[in-house]
Amino acid sequence: MSDRSDTSHGPAAVVGALGMLGKAWRELLLKHEIQHTGLDLPTLDITDPGSIAEHIGKDVRFVVNCAAYTDVDGAEDQENTAHRLNADAVGYLAEHCKKIGATLIHYSTDYVFDGKADTPYKTDHPRKPINAYGRTKAAGEQRVESSGCDFLLIRTSWLYAPWARNFVATMIRLTRERDELQVINDQHGRPTSAQHLASASLALLEKGERGAFHITDGGECSWYEFACEIMRMSGNTCDIKPCTSEQYKVPAARPAYSVLDLSKTEAALGAMPDWKKNLADVIGQMEPQSV
Repeated sequence: MSDRSDTSHGPAAVVGALGMLGKAWRELLLKHEIQHTGLDLPTLDITDPGSIAEHIGKDVRFVVNCAAYTDVDGAEDQENTAHRLNADAVGYLAEHCKKIGATLIHYSTDYVFDGKADTPYKTDHPRKPINAYGRTKAAGEQRVESSGCDFLLIRTSWLYAPWARNFVATMIRLTRERDELQVINDQHGRPTSAQHLASASLALLEKGERGAFHITDGGECSWYEFACEIMRMSGNTCDIKPCTSEQYKVPAARPAYSVLDLSKTEAALGAMPDWKKNLADVIGQMEPQSV
């Protein structure tokens, strides 16, 4: 087990450093002057234990795993590929962290739950995924839990940032380009700013918290409500019409209700900022031509 009193001082390794969350983490660690290495393909292949051992040295105090197979619909036909990244590779990272005495911060998803609840999902709620992506992420959680490593397992949902491809950027573009859109109104969850997610994760690490936590923005909404607020804040004009999941056919089933319970996290860190506040912060950082 790592020494929790100094783990958060680094050095750190950010895996999947070129992705949306990886960039948020790199900016955060630079701000806090925490020594770190950003790792991604082709340098690091997390499906290869040898590559992990070569690039994550024994001096690393915590590893942030931002890498994942995230194509929810693609996973329906590519479940083996998704499983390799979301479960097998996660197991290799966890085993290596145990070996070198580092803490693993690993991210999972609201999609490990079936969406049939009517109150927010607590961290210890039984996993029951309804699509291939969710199954692979649930398997990754189990690999972390059984590895014996020191870990923070953080579930999140509906991730967005001022950069990279995400729902916020897509809605800004579409509401600028089109006169009319249909957006699903019968799936409810919590949006999450990648910057807020990284910051709250580091805060949990610094407090010595370990185990499973949920981090999202505060509040909840449907995709339709989220889209309408994005349009309003970006100053675009479009007729956004609500539709059902049945009307908007996609390969993978989605949970109808995937609101994550934040009580454990808020007991440690205080209230999570409302999603509208975080959304405004993110849109305010975007390039004018993107808005």
